[in-house]
Formats: sequence, structure tokens, C-alpha cells
Amino acid sequence: MITHSILQLGVGRDGAVSRRRFLEVAGAGAAAGWLGAVGLHADDLKKRNAACILVWLGGGPSQFETWDPKPGKPNGGETKAIATAVAGIQIAQHWPKTAEMMKDIAIIRSVTSREGNHERATYQLHTGRAPSPALKYPNIGAVVAQEIGEPAAELPNFVSVGDTVGPGFLGVSSAPFVVDSPGNLPANVAIQVPAARMSRRLSLLKEQDADFANAGAKQIAAGHQGLYDQASRMALSPKLKGFDLKNESEKVRDSYGRGRLGQGLLLARRLIELGVPFVEVRQGGWDNHNDIFKAVPRNAGEVDPALSQLIRDLKSRGMLDRTLVVCMGEFGRTPKVNNRGGRDHWPKSFSVLLAGGGVRGGRVIGKTSDDGTDVADRPVSVPDLFQTFCRALDLNPATELVTPQGRPVKIVEEGKPVAELFA
Repeated sequence: MITHSILQLGVGRDGAVSRRRFLEVAGAGAAAGWLGAVGLHADDLKKRNAACILVWLGGGPSQFETWDPKPGKPNGGETKAIATAVAGIQIAQHWPKTAEMMKDIAIIRSVTSREGNHERATYQLHTGRAPSPALKYPNIGAVVAQEIGEPAAELPNFVSVGDTVGPGFLGVSSAPFVVDSPGNLPANVAIQVPAARMSRRLSLLKEQDADFANAGAKQIAAGHQGLYDQASRMALSPKLKGFDLKNESEKVRDSYGRGRLGQGLLLARRLIELGVPFVEVRQGGWDNHNDIFKAVPRNAGEVDPALSQLIRDLKSRGMLDRTLVVCMGEFGRTPKVNNRGGRDHWPKSFSVLLAGGGVRGGRVIGKTSDDGTDVADRPVSVPDLFQTFCRALDLNPATELVTPQGRPVKIVEEGKPVAELFA
């Protein structure tokens, strides 16, 4: 018979499974999550151990107050520009520590899109495609998990500090393991029964899954069983301690900042060291329709030390060349400051910061007009951006992912990588 235990997993609308329900069902008496995707992966990708950390600034960070300031111009507002470690490159005044790392950082100032709605643009900047009613495309993190991650890994192949876009047609096996409180062990992962009892419970679940499969749900049952196996490996793994930042010195934790974003990026560095190929760390608060010149210094004050320290640590540990760091949001803000002291949505021209993964630092790609209203040089589309991500991670963008209906879908359908970043 089809058991209630399978049906009570609690799959969210984006393919996220409740950690609590998951290990309760598995018999561990606890909540956890799942590990990353299974699949066939090229040996060279595994050997390179490529990885990506996405720093997501939710709400749409202003390009004027981050990487493309326009001091003294009519639309520049109150924001000033500061020098960086690279002569001739300036960024907004709120990023002094990031400015120190400019030799390792590249900025694209000419990203352009048509999506000015938060939900649609967030989806596009995670999947490389505009939303479609015909198919839910996967988060790039889910793609990386499937193509680069180890099927039998003890830790998740895709971790997100905060909720993010789901795995789309790749399914729950590629979905993100969501961390709510960076710095602590994931909630309720402790095994609270003897190993022999847990083994018996898992065996019983296999029998129940067999009934489920025989009832016509073979693929779903196989997926569930994979999750059970992966969750048990995680709960029993010594690598689980990677989530616990108490193992880091107070000095190191302070250097990233004690906020959620800072501790999340420290966690990201630790997880990448342990073999996790994709980690997203999210910070909200960038939808600054009001009082932008008060909001940005507050938000940047948390991101600036953490982002710069992350890049510094990755470099000092010999990990930056194989780890792509991306800092972006869903779009930029209007050149004109509105009558509430804020800037509104502006997908027409915005900026993205990159470091590592073979990207050569100390350069700026593209240019906006003096008033910031148009891309004046080297427009970069969202597909171009995702082609660039693939190049940095040694992923073939033409690789075909297969939907449950058997339809082949390329990782990236259009665009070309920004070759100047790697020259």
C-alpha cells in the first residue's frame, strides 16, 4: 500500500522538502534535508573541484550606490565614489573593504534585461530564462549540483542560506538544502535512536517504497529512497560539523561580521572546502524605493566586510581560482531619484560583481551613459551572464538536461560568455 510516511514529506512549492518532516519520516527522530543531485558527471569537473558562491542581494541593489557610481552627475544623488586598489576604477563609498580587493574582482556594468518585476527577475537571474508557464527551469545551483556534485556526497551539493528559487524540472534531488540559521548545526539532525534501530527503520521504508513503486510511482519512490539514503549519510557524517561555526576563532567570525550575511559567507567558505559545489547566501533589504541614501550604507555595511573577507580567504587558501564568487541582485535602480528619496526598478542597465573561477580581476566590462539611463558600451544579456558562469565553472552550456517528459533542454540556450573576463 502507499504509505502515509511518503505523502507527509511536505514538499514546498519550489521543490523544497521540510527538513523536520524528512528525518522524522526516515526514523531518525529529527529534521534535516537532503543532499544534492544524482547523475553522471565528467571526471575532469570532479577533479577540478569547481564551485560557486552566489551572494544574492534581494530587492534590486542600486548600481549607482554599488559598482557604478555617478558622483557629480544629475542622477548621481548623494553617493560619492572612492578609489580602489586598481588605478582608474572607482566604486561607491559604501564599499571600502571591497575596494581593497579590486585586483581580484571584475565588474560588469552593462548587464541588461527586460524583467522589472521582482519575482520574474529573481527567477530569471537564477535560471537564465524568463518565466514560462510551459516549464519550470532549474536554479543554476541545482544544475551545478547535478553536473559537478558527487552523487554519494555526505553533504548537500547545493546549500542556500535562506529560501531561493527551486530546482524546477530537475526535481527534489537537486533542490537546495536551506539553512535558516548560519553558524549552527541544521536543526534536529542528531540521531536519537541506536544505529541498528535506525537501520531497521530505513529497511522498512524501502519495503514501503516498493509498495509505492508497484502502485505506479516507481520514479517518485526511487527519488524518495535516494533522499533517505542521503539524509542518513549526512546525519552520520563527521563533515556535518562544517555547519558549526563554533569551530572558527572569534577573530575569524568577527572579520566576516556577526550578521546573518557575514556568518553565511563564512559558512559558504567552509562548505566549499568540504566539497559542496554551490552555496547561495542571501540578504534582503535592497528594494529601496524610499530613503536609499540611508538604507544602502546599512546594508552595505554588512556585505562589504563579509564579501571582501570571503575573497581574501579563498585566495589565501588557494581556492579562489576554482571558486566563482558572484554578487548580484535581480535588477538595478532608476537613474532618477524619486520624490521619496529612493530609486525604483531598473532592469535596463545594472551591475554584477565577479571574482575567482578564472575571472581576471582588476577590470570593468561595459559602460553606462553619463546619466546612467542606457548601456553605452558592451551590453551583457542574462544569457551572456549565464554563459559566463558556465565558462568559469567549466560547464558545457550546450549540455542537455532532460525533463520528466523526455524533452532535452540545454543549460543555456542563447548568448555568449563575456570572453574579456578571462583574457
